[in-house]
Amino acid sequence: MHSFGDARHTFSVQFYLIAILFIIFDLEIIFLFPWALTLNSYSVFYHMILFLFLLTIGFYYEWGRGALEW
Repeated sequence: MHSFGDARHTFSVQFYLIAILFIIFDLEIIFLFPWALTLNSYSVFYHMILFLFLLTIGFYYEWGRGALEW
């Protein structure tokens, strides 16, 4: 079967960067559900807060560097 045009298209790197950031922050939600179910001690709570704090710092870092701007 012959193609009608060029099969290769160029994509901006921004699409890949947004996809990677989405996967990272989506994994954050996956980790939060088991932690919320086993929240019976303050140690788990403090680890969860530290985890959220580090991800928030990472998000603001990416935003400040202009990774989320088109």
